[in-house]
Amino acid sequence: MLWPALRVLSNGDLASHQFQELLGVLQLEAIPRTDGPGATRSVAHRALARDTSTRLILDLARTGTSGWVFTLFFDGEPPSTATVEAYRVLLRGTVEQFGLALVEITPAASADEVHVVPSAPGGAPESTLAPAWDLPYDDLSQMWSHLGLRRDAPREVKEIKLREVMSSPAWPAAPAKLRRQAESFLHGA
Repeated sequence: MLWPALRVLSNGDLASHQFQELLGVLQLEAIPRTDGPGATRSVAHRALARDTSTRLILDLARTGTSGWVFTLFFDGEPPSTATVEAYRVLLRGTVEQFGLALVEITPAASADEVHVVPSAPGGAPESTLAPAWDLPYDDLSQMWSHLGLRRDAPREVKEIKLREVMSSPAWPAAPAKLRRQAESFLHGA
């Protein structure tokens, strides 16, 4: 089974010749991947050399008319941190080289790799329903995985994701213990 080790979401238009150049830069074959999650949206991929018992695949998929998803998949043991970081550098450079807008990188290593959903416009009507906290968490250490973060995620990434949750209408209904821990975390404690 293929699992994503690194996923880079970007947005932008590519002319046909730019798309072909991008495939060349990443040495991808214009053959869609046929297995693993998101295979139906795959447009190109390549199998990477194995340095351990892990199988690695670099994939390019489309989302909508101008969305691009670059994913490093693995089968077996997760790739080393050094391998993931090398592909992070390669894929960020590719996004920049082709003038694509970086939307998000998972797992995020810095604040600019976190996608923050824009808040509703100021004139949007408020819901008449009372906000509810439906999550079973009352401790901040339990909530990181729900936010798509590992416990060892960089602090700046945790801060952005936490602020996003705290700005939701449901936050005031969160357990008091969790709200205190979140405030303490954001104030450096």
